[in-house]
Amino acid sequence: MPTNFAALPGWRANDPRNALEAFRRSCTAIAKRAPSEPMGWAGYAGTAAQWAASCRELPTTMPSANGARSFFEKWFAPVLVDRSAHFTGYYEPELSGSRLPTPRYRVPIYGRPKDLITANLGSFRHAFEGEHIAGRIEGTKLVPYDTRADIDTHGLATAPVLLYTDDAVSAFFLQIQGSGIVRLENGETLRLAYAAKNGRPYTPIGRVLIASGALDRKDVSLQTIRAWLNAHPSAAKSVMEADESFVFFETAPLGDPTLGSPGTEGVPLTPTASLAVDDRFHPLGAPIYVVTEIPDPGAAKPDQRFQKLLIAQDTGGAIKGPARGDIFFGAGTSAEAIAGRLNAHGQFFVLIPKAAAAALGSGKEFPDAP
Repeated sequence: MPTNFAALPGWRANDPRNALEAFRRSCTAIAKRAPSEPMGWAGYAGTAAQWAASCRELPTTMPSANGARSFFEKWFAPVLVDRSAHFTGYYEPELSGSRLPTPRYRVPIYGRPKDLITANLGSFRHAFEGEHIAGRIEGTKLVPYDTRADIDTHGLATAPVLLYTDDAVSAFFLQIQGSGIVRLENGETLRLAYAAKNGRPYTPIGRVLIASGALDRKDVSLQTIRAWLNAHPSAAKSVMEADESFVFFETAPLGDPTLGSPGTEGVPLTPTASLAVDDRFHPLGAPIYVVTEIPDPGAAKPDQRFQKLLIAQDTGGAIKGPARGDIFFGAGTSAEAIAGRLNAHGQFFVLIPKAAAAALGSGKEFPDAP
């Protein structure tokens, strides 16, 4: 539903300068799109040309908070997607590692296998836009790739081992988060960035532990799941293997330590200014205003109000539907403490070019989902 900035709770007090810089990075990806390419489900967010027009008018120097708000107000109009959207958080875990296997470092982190084939189904049929599959070629057929259990049991001769880590549970959560930071024995620090996945369905293991009675639904968080896995080492492997999805990585220099690894859009993520969305519905690069509550990192205070402008720059296996967002919190223990416990509802507004908002028409609902 088209709305206005006055309807966004806390908008006037919000400082969107980090979002402005994140949007500047997204503009490099938007510039690669064909001008007539529709943005978002059924083109509700206009065309790439309309987005590129705002990119060309970005301020050359960092403005004040008021100046950043004025930029978004000049070029965009807010559209309410849902007042009860579902928000979670993610972060970059920090691991210890070694380039060679040792008695301590025995858990391999794999790069992209040579025989992994991925396909964007939208390239074959528009109705499948945003849908991807992966597998390997056997004869003349594309068949499903190995599951997590297959890889754990037999390894992957077709995939390079980038490095070894010392904790299978930490390696599992690295895959759930999609990227991370590794501190090697020799003192080197590097990034592990997402490269590909095996195409198997993602199954949240929290759901598995709830179904088995191991955890109560109201107590499930990254922290309680990790604690259960560490406390039950004999059962942990089978629980983790209930999630057939497996992620492959690539190494990269640490780069700017204040930013995260590149997301799906191909640009570095900005803590508390980048959001993972379902890109079948929302265009990557879109500014999204989020109103929700997030946990206190020390768990000593009540949840804190979170009213911020973020940029859609990533996707995730569990991020499905138009009213779903995953907030990136950066790296480190504080980021993990917040992201691992965030599971809240709130308001979800997308900022789209004014011409696209006008085309929706007053009172016209968001296009129906497929």
